Amino acid sequence: MDEELVRATIPRDLVEVLGVESQCRSKAETFTQAFLSNSIQQQQHHDVDSMLRHKAVILNYPKKERSSKRKRRRTKGLNARQKRAMKLFQVKPEHQRYELFLPLHDLWKQYITDLCSGLKPTSCPQFVQQKLLKADFHGAIITVVRSVCPSYVGTTGILIQEFRHVFKIITKEDKLKVIPKRNSVFSVELSGFTSFIYGSKFEQRSSERSAKKFKVKGTIDL
Repeated sequence: MDEELVRATIPRDLVEVLGVESQCRSKAETFTQAFLSNSIQQQQHHDVDSMLRHKAVILNYPKKERSSKRKRRRTKGLNARQKRAMKLFQVKPEHQRYELFLPLHDLWKQYITDLCSGLKPTSCPQFVQQKLLKADFHGAIITVVRSVCPSYVGTTGILIQEFRHVFKIITKEDKLKVIPKRNSVFSVELSGFTSFIYGSKFEQRSSERSAKKFKVKGTIDL
């Protein structure tokens, strides 16, 4: 815009229409200085210094770095049908040998001894029984003392696999036996203590049984 046009006086015919009058140069400069001083807040040097000392001044906003860690997706495990198809729980015939599982039995004896704080003749039978209820029996030598199927009675061997409803044991004759838990009673002997397992009350996996609370109930004999 032309500076002369800005500084030009308002024509007389517009004074009455606009209701304003042109000011002289001195009055205009005085008005401009007063307007600027009232509109613009000027900060003194000491105000700026105190602001820098007592306040954190952010010159630039840092960009947030994207996390390199990605959410891990839970891998879907195999279902029961896939496990059976892959024969994950089947013991190969060449591995069905009693002597191969004797080291497992030795480990189990040490595990039970540590679990029961040392099996001694003075140990409380009720305390030992409570510990055995939640113990892992893989490697234990168990004997079928009662069953609705007479052919199972007297079977003795090392427990190599425990499922929800069955025990898999290997006998001294190197035979793999599958004994159902339901309607069967098993005995476990260790350091002079003999414990009886009622299979109908034991129909859980060993991992589930460790967190289960057993109630003292009377058991109907077979």
